[in-house]
Amino acid sequence: MSAFIHYFLHFGFPFFIAFIFFRKEWKKVYLILIATMLVDVDHIFATPIFQENRCSIGFHFLHTYYAMLVYLCLLFFRKPFKIIGIGLLFHMFTDLVVSLMMFVKCKECFSDAPAFELLKAISDFFGM
Repeated sequence: MSAFIHYFLHFGFPFFIAFIFFRKEWKKVYLILIATMLVDVDHIFATPIFQENRCSIGFHFLHTYYAMLVYLCLLFFRKPFKIIGIGLLFHMFTDLVVSLMMFVKCKECFSDAPAFELLKAISDFFGM
C-alpha cells in the first residue's frame, strides 16, 4: 500500500495540483511538476543506490534541509521557477510521508536516519 501511495503522490497528485491551480496551462505545469522528479538523481551517489527502508530526507544531498530552503525560495520567483519550487517541495513532502509510514512500522529501523528526530516529532504529534 505504501508503494501505491508513494507513486500516486509522485505522479498522480501533481496532475490535480496542475489542473486545479493552473487550469489554463495545466499540461505544461504537470510536465514541469513531473520533471522535478529528476531531483532523485542524487540517489545514484548513495551506496547502495537503493535501500528499501532508507528515508531520503536528510540523507541525499538534494533532499537536505538546506536544499529545501532553496526550493522554498523558488516560490517567490515567477513561473516556471515557482512551479519548480512547488514540485520540489511536494516531492520532499511525498518522501517525508512515505518515510513516516515506514517509521511508524519500525522506529528502530530509522534510529540512524538523519531525519529521525523529525519523524519522531511528527509521529509523537499525531500520536502514531
